[in-house]
Amino acid sequence: MTRRLPFTQPDPTAPPPAYAELRASCPVARVTTPDGAPAWLITSYHAAGTVLGDSRFGMAPAGADSTGNDTLFQDGPTHTRLRRLVTKAFTPGSIEALRPFIERHCAELVKAMRANGTAADLVDDFAAPLSMAVISEMFGVTLADRERFSELAEIVSTADLHSGDEHALAVARKAWQELGLYSARLISAKRETPGTDVLSGLIAIRDDEDGRLSDAELIGMVSTLVLAGYQTARNAICVATIDLLDEGRLHEVLTDESGAVLDEVLRRLGGTVGNPLARWAHEDIEVAGTRIAKGEQVLVRLDAANRDPARFAEPDEFRADRTALPHMSFGRGAHHCLGASLAKVEVGVALRTLAAELPGLRLTLPITEIPWTAATAIDRGPESVPVTW
Repeated sequence: MTRRLPFTQPDPTAPPPAYAELRASCPVARVTTPDGAPAWLITSYHAAGTVLGDSRFGMAPAGADSTGNDTLFQDGPTHTRLRRLVTKAFTPGSIEALRPFIERHCAELVKAMRANGTAADLVDDFAAPLSMAVISEMFGVTLADRERFSELAEIVSTADLHSGDEHALAVARKAWQELGLYSARLISAKRETPGTDVLSGLIAIRDDEDGRLSDAELIGMVSTLVLAGYQTARNAICVATIDLLDEGRLHEVLTDESGAVLDEVLRRLGGTVGNPLARWAHEDIEVAGTRIAKGEQVLVRLDAANRDPARFAEPDEFRADRTALPHMSFGRGAHHCLGASLAKVEVGVALRTLAAELPGLRLTLPITEIPWTAATAIDRGPESVPVTW
């Protein structure tokens, strides 16, 4: 029987119950996407790792025209070259250099929340402005431009591509174009006056094997990193906080020297916040005993893989004592999340700041009543998270 997506999800912070049923009986299952296309749904840890780690599964159907695609969302030698170059700017040192800024901005946001009383929206008052400030700092966006930069990022990253609302889609396309134009101006200015930000690092990168990033590639990189990074970090901070508050464990991040609590939070939010983009079989391939034909679409669900009992004991329980069992919240293989290290720093600092400065923090709505955004091509998360302390 072919099931139609999306599945019923009573708790927005937990996987649909149907995932567990399929994982036990048919971890590679035929489904129909919301727009009516056939696909294979992957729900087991092993099968998910196989698909994400095998180069025979691509970001686009085999032979698809990639002309004009200057982003990391492509396959083959072009992707390998771009990934190698961009990775040079995302060094451990460059990520650690952002930590003091993140710590200062978190403290300032919490101070402003407390100055306004004893209630706030965790999305609008904390997670969203923090995420945008970090992205802006990475690219050296001036304070004068940050408001418009934030508006554009919000529009393109929250657009519901399946809504059928032509006006909303037109607004999103216009914002995407304007973001590209702004990126071009920013790149030109950085060439003239380089700084210590990540964008200046991307512009300066050059090696004998891969050359350097072209202007088109730099524009594509800035635009897609904004699109992927802003919304993902915003949602991850909110969902991580909700999870820890629900478990009564937010205070534990203050003594989490090993990072085990943070890692368990990340395991549990994987897929809840965002899933990998669709993959396409470039040849006939067998996965978990099921033959997937060349040209067929494959959808990996990280929230199912990260709660596979064959990989994680008591997968639905919050356990910070798990050892050497890597989750897949940042993907796997050639398209493993480029910003994984930054996400860990940003989410970790945000949680520790909330725990230290707002020890009485609590939700003012049951989790099931928290409004959730429609799924986008990249991500999903709460529209608002009312809290008090």
